[in-house]
Amino acid sequence: QLQLVESGGGLVQPGGSLRLSCVASGFTLDSYVIGWFRQAPGKEREGVSCIADNGSAYADAVKGRFTISRDNAKNTVTLEIHSLKASDTAVYYCATIGDWFPRDRCSFTLAHYTTWGQGTLVTVSS
Repeated sequence: QLQLVESGGGLVQPGGSLRLSCVASGFTLDSYVIGWFRQAPGKEREGVSCIADNGSAYADAVKGRFTISRDNAKNTVTLEIHSLKASDTAVYYCATIGDWFPRDRCSFTLAHYTTWGQGTLVTVSS
């Protein structure tokens, strides 16, 4: 069974940092393009970062503050988030893109992703 499990969320003050992890079971993450998305209360889910064979991509709202990386030995993709703002408050999800999608490019289109984790809540508040 293919499964993704996110962890690392929590309550953090503005300006703080968190490290979110996405661990896969039942398959190897390095075979897939991996995306991180978030969904704030009352808002649509949006892409924040993606990692593919040829590199990574970031949404404009998080560029310079978020860093995505892949640890194939641990079958994990990590999202480091810094200089957190209240507007970063959301449930963060990782997902794998469909195996029909080219591995050398990123996408923030939700319909391209086929396997999702359950999410981890990030709350930024003083």
